[in-house]
Amino acid sequence: MNKKPYVIAEIGVNFYDTSLEKNISPMEAAKLYVKVAKESGANAVKFQSYKAETIVSKKSPAYWDTKKEPTTTQYGLFKKFDHFNRDEYSELYEYSKKIGIDFMSTPFDFSSADYLDEMVDIYKVSSSDLTNLPFIKHIAKKNKPMYISTGASYISEIEKAVREIRSVNDKKMCIMHCVLSYPTKNEDANLNMIKHLKNIFPNDKIGYSDHTLPDKTMTILTTAYLFGAEVIEKHFTLDKSLKGNDHYHAMDPNDLKIAVENFDLMSMIGGNYEKTVLDCELVPRREARRSIVINKDMKKGNLIKIDDILLKRPGTGIAPENLEIVLGKKINKDIEEDTVLQWEDILS
Repeated sequence: MNKKPYVIAEIGVNFYDTSLEKNISPMEAAKLYVKVAKESGANAVKFQSYKAETIVSKKSPAYWDTKKEPTTTQYGLFKKFDHFNRDEYSELYEYSKKIGIDFMSTPFDFSSADYLDEMVDIYKVSSSDLTNLPFIKHIAKKNKPMYISTGASYISEIEKAVREIRSVNDKKMCIMHCVLSYPTKNEDANLNMIKHLKNIFPNDKIGYSDHTLPDKTMTILTTAYLFGAEVIEKHFTLDKSLKGNDHYHAMDPNDLKIAVENFDLMSMIGGNYEKTVLDCELVPRREARRSIVINKDMKKGNLIKIDDILLKRPGTGIAPENLEIVLGKKINKDIEEDTVLQWEDILS
């Protein structure tokens, strides 16, 4: 395991709350998020492109923790955060490109999917749209790589979505394990699903979109990587204490830095699957292995007997595996006690 995961900091619409808290414009806040995500080690930032009227009926109930986010309808929540349009996302795309971080935004309607085509290299599909096959096929026809989240789904539903994409799109996709619960309890993280998806979809990337509360060592994300996740996505905030649905279970800049440091370390220590002697082992291998060592003064012509030898370090002489060959051979010169025996010291 040498390749580090592709890390997506999902800003979503968190910047709206930050703009109010810092008394700056939403665009200034959004760019601040992009800047800090880049500085903290993310490979990509991801927003969400939607309009409340096209994503949900007005009476759809909340499915999140209303103690953290008191809005009782999905429409009410989405309506608070749907003010950015094509021009705003285009400005964020240009800013992201300027500072050197990939730009993504999850479209939630056909119009958003269309205008994002000129901005994104990868389309991300939400778990909520996994069974929205007409929408998925519309995106797939753009023939760009697609990352699809799989929260609250059955394998059969994932397979349908994959077939729909592959019918019109030949780009490699990423199928992302996800638990559609905010926040996801640790016992519900179900990270073994990453391995399961790798077995079912061996020709595709497998990733993880996380909704657990950040732990202080970011062990959950690290474990997802160790289990085979090639893409890691998690909500990102500048302040976990802010009110709102996606702040309290999001990672902050320090969490992101810890996760990226973990990924760096894991990719460094993973090494190779082929067992061989590493360069750093060459000297220890020579000095710590054993050789046949003469344990008494011997004269030229003496026969080597078992009592005449010990198997000792370093490994610069005749190896112990050749003991039976050496026994009974004549010494061809005088040898002092504690001599590491060489082939030229004995008569063939």
